[in-house]
Amino acid sequence: MEPDEFEGGKRVSASSAKLELAVVVERRRAKSRWVDWVWRPVELVPELAGEPAPRLLVEGEGWTRWLAGTATLELHRKETADYRLALSAEPPQLYVVLRRVEDDPELPWRPFLITASPFEAQVYAEPGDDLVEALPMPEPVVGLVQDFVERHHVDTPFLKRRRKSADAAPDAASEFEVVGGTPSNAEERS
Repeated sequence: MEPDEFEGGKRVSASSAKLELAVVVERRRAKSRWVDWVWRPVELVPELAGEPAPRLLVEGEGWTRWLAGTATLELHRKETADYRLALSAEPPQLYVVLRRVEDDPELPWRPFLITASPFEAQVYAEPGDDLVEALPMPEPVVGLVQDFVERHHVDTPFLKRRRKSADAAPDAASEFEVVGGTPSNAEERS
């Protein structure tokens, strides 16, 4: 394992990178008879990471914004295709997962996860227990993610499995075809 390096206050290793981000959460009066308040993450602020939280930042009529806490964005080299998708959004996106905290009625949602993978965010959104929101990626984070993808992304061809012929031996190896790439060995023999 290669030792960690620090670039601009961010920990970067050979296969991963981490960055702490503060999460700002908004509470807005609901227009519903079933719930009083609607909660959602509204902003990611790298400069506020490490600040005391939770803390009320600003309030208006029917709404408040809180520094809810920090969460760590972790980048892994095997997920660079996912990150490319997040970078291709307009604007580039990060996904915030908030999890319910039962013992604080004033601020019942706290940051649980920040990810640049839309597929990882989808896993948390499906059960419906967490709040998941796509937020614009802060400019310094865009540079970090782009740099990480450029250093670690490797295109892998999609392999399409072909069925064995009906007269093939049961223990015969399957054949694969590279879709959109170079022909497979099976096609070269044909």
